[in-house]
Amino acid sequence: MEIHLHMQPWIRFTATFGYLGQSPWAPGTVGTIGAIPFAYLLMLAGAEAYVFSTLLFCVFSIFVAQSFENASDNHDSKEIVIDEVAGYLVTMTLLPMTWQSFLLGFVLFRFFDVLKPFPIRFFDKNVGGGFGVVADDLVAGLMANVILQGLLGYYPFVFGV
Repeated sequence: MEIHLHMQPWIRFTATFGYLGQSPWAPGTVGTIGAIPFAYLLMLAGAEAYVFSTLLFCVFSIFVAQSFENASDNHDSKEIVIDEVAGYLVTMTLLPMTWQSFLLGFVLFRFFDVLKPFPIRFFDKNVGGGFGVVADDLVAGLMANVILQGLLGYYPFVFGV
């Protein structure tokens, strides 16, 4: 675990999504698990509010990731999981509120986030700062969402609808 004495407590709390990023076991996976109830709560507000909230959260996560980097001098620390939360929110955009959707979204997002196929790897390796920390997760979320939307269109029963 990294220790940064000069970091504002709100930066660590927010970047680690309530300290989930400090998990000794797979912090990115733990952070994504933490995103599931958050996505559920946002979905309760309706599709338009979900999309708007997700866009705001993505911008906010870039700011938080940059603040963490500035305080720690460490690019894309494993402790930062707010990017996974943003990516999962993108994954779940305009999907039905079913346990199948949340599970499929989790599995597909983690698949892309861990393996980082093109173009995700490009963003991961070539974009710096807070935007770079978040961008690869947003692309992973977008790729997962496109696949899930296609699956939903052809096989809605997979989503329990």
